[in-house]
Amino acid sequence: MFIAIEGPNGVGKSTTVQSLAELLRQSGETVMTTSEPTDTALGRSLRGGELYLTGPILGLGVAFDRLLHVQDEIAPAISQGSIVISDRYVPSSLVLQRIDGMDQEWIIQANRFAPAPDLTVYLTGDPEVMQARLAAREGRSRLEKMGSPGLELQYYRDARDQLLRLGWHQVEVDCRDKSPKIVAAEIAQYLDQIETPAYK
Repeated sequence: MFIAIEGPNGVGKSTTVQSLAELLRQSGETVMTTSEPTDTALGRSLRGGELYLTGPILGLGVAFDRLLHVQDEIAPAISQGSIVISDRYVPSSLVLQRIDGMDQEWIIQANRFAPAPDLTVYLTGDPEVMQARLAAREGRSRLEKMGSPGLELQYYRDARDQLLRLGWHQVEVDCRDKSPKIVAAEIAQYLDQIETPAYK
């Protein structure tokens, strides 16, 4: 099974990924957690080069990194029986590359070979809380500075609408006033409803 965790910067994606993985492991599942851009040479160059890699160059680089991610990490782990949870996937491109000046249709086409996860979870929360978390971070990226939690929330809603038309299985989980364990438990309930995962 392949799960993507999405949401604005500062909403708590990384914490949610780890909490969900821990919950699933406690129930006996084998879980691999991962993130995008990847920790490969390409992924690191995309992270480190964001100041001078912009627009279509960055967008295509991220899409290429994503395809390699699926081929080299996600698909092999699933074939060995693991549940894979990714911190960011295609919806992040529909938000961040859009902030970087690319239109939605271009982003969809650039990522058309990326397979849909079994479940994509959109985390939402209070934009002011997210902004406060971001303000406390050191070394914010160019795209983090260009966007805002409120803008990202709107773009994520647009991304969800786009991907719904492509048949993606998506849910929204509000993180306001909830511990990471409670958020993870809510997501786990959605996993129980997936009768036939595309990724087994």
